Amino acid sequence: MTQRSDTGPSPVLALKDVSKSFGAVRALRDVSLELFPGEVHALAGENGAGKSTLIKTLAGVHRPDAGQVLLDGEPTVFHGPADARDAGIAVIYQEPTLFPDLSIAENIFMGRQPRRALGRIDHKATNAATLALMQRLGVELDPDRPARGLSIADQQIVEIAKALSFDARVLIMDEPTAALTGSEVARLFGVVRTLREQGAAVLFISHRLEEIFQICQRVTTLRDGAWISSELLDGMTEDDLVRRMVGRDLDELYPKQEVQAGEVALSVRRLTREGVFTDVSFEVRRGEIVGLAGLVGAGRTEVARAVFGVDRWDAGEVEVDGKALTNGAPSTAMAAGLALVPEDRRAQGLVMDMSIERNIGLTGLRTTVKAGLMNRGAERSRSLDWAVKLQVKYARIADAVSTLSGGNQQKVVLAKWLATGPKVLIVDEPTRGIDVGTKAEVHRLLSQLAADGVAVLMISSDLPEVLGMADRVLVMHEGRLTAEIPRSEATEESVMAAATGRAAA
Repeated sequence: MTQRSDTGPSPVLALKDVSKSFGAVRALRDVSLELFPGEVHALAGENGAGKSTLIKTLAGVHRPDAGQVLLDGEPTVFHGPADARDAGIAVIYQEPTLFPDLSIAENIFMGRQPRRALGRIDHKATNAATLALMQRLGVELDPDRPARGLSIADQQIVEIAKALSFDARVLIMDEPTAALTGSEVARLFGVVRTLREQGAAVLFISHRLEEIFQICQRVTTLRDGAWISSELLDGMTEDDLVRRMVGRDLDELYPKQEVQAGEVALSVRRLTREGVFTDVSFEVRRGEIVGLAGLVGAGRTEVARAVFGVDRWDAGEVEVDGKALTNGAPSTAMAAGLALVPEDRRAQGLVMDMSIERNIGLTGLRTTVKAGLMNRGAERSRSLDWAVKLQVKYARIADAVSTLSGGNQQKVVLAKWLATGPKVLIVDEPTRGIDVGTKAEVHRLLSQLAADGVAVLMISSDLPEVLGMADRVLVMHEGRLTAEIPRSEATEESVMAAATGRAAA
């Protein structure tokens, strides 16, 4: 693979043979990148490949140990983020940081509002400038609307408008779609296309390969901090890109083992929570992976929370191994052998300021605490054992779990619950936001758990994941189960038909 060599516009921003180390860790090794005006350029790589360090180098947060940053072909040094911003470089992060009590216009022009005589802020001119930015993006947002209550998608639009107000020529978008719905992603991509047509250079980072192929023209791939390739996406396949990212073929991204289903482990009958879901009934047998599919808002996560006892249900019953669970009692569910890996691992699955070992040990306090005293040795031994089993990558087991990559954080959540020896494992969006290689590891783990006799209920919005891993697919639409599809008959078309209410159970 080679860098771009065709004639055409010069890159507005580039890295040339850049290296960056943090202690003994070489985060970037001789990495080169060219961003051209009027082009959306993807940055691909597994967690730990060096993407975050590269972004921070372009944004002026880090200075390279070796190599050059080139602006309009000339070597430059950014002494901080303000230098990069003044050079026309803006970063749009996954979770924007706006002032919630200020208006959209005030957030965009904070500290730079147009002034009247005597230095008073000209609100009319500020709002007019904000409207002009929104029109440029093809979006309708009221400049006077407070930022509090804006959706993540609208907050990102405000951040993009703020970047344009600084005359940004390069926009770096770091996982911008991770928290967006399908319609919000479509609107964001419309804005990105508008920016491209207006001559902006866009660097787009996403774990969702289909998005890279949908919105980008070129891709640079990193692996273990090293540059692998920079090439046009036209003519490439997702398999080609995966091979560059992980250094091997991933023919078995969904390594599903064929297992004979055993006895019913989880039985849910006519479960109802008023206004959320109605008359939900299904079973999961030992050795089975049952997929629960549906659109955002269909009620899948809410059903899982009710089954585990986080939320109370109004009618119905839940049984594990034929024994009824108490309504609204997670401790009873855990004692019966039920485990829940939640959708939001950072907010609900982990205590981010705690250590890796303490997070893994949280579900084992009954065995590691005696007479009110913690047996630290037992906790560490238990945590190390599971960290090794799940191949968690960390510097020290005592480090805060917040220091880990998203994929390794997910492994810690899984380790925490697998340490309880569950009979039934409910996993909600198990591979959201993690790289392709780690996805394969999680899939292999789920398949092995099923082979060992665990009943797995997997909630996922990733249709290829559902089709590749599930023995049966349950589909929800507006709080009701609309279909149960065996693996041999499940297709994207049949699942989506049921998810949109066009097929009956």
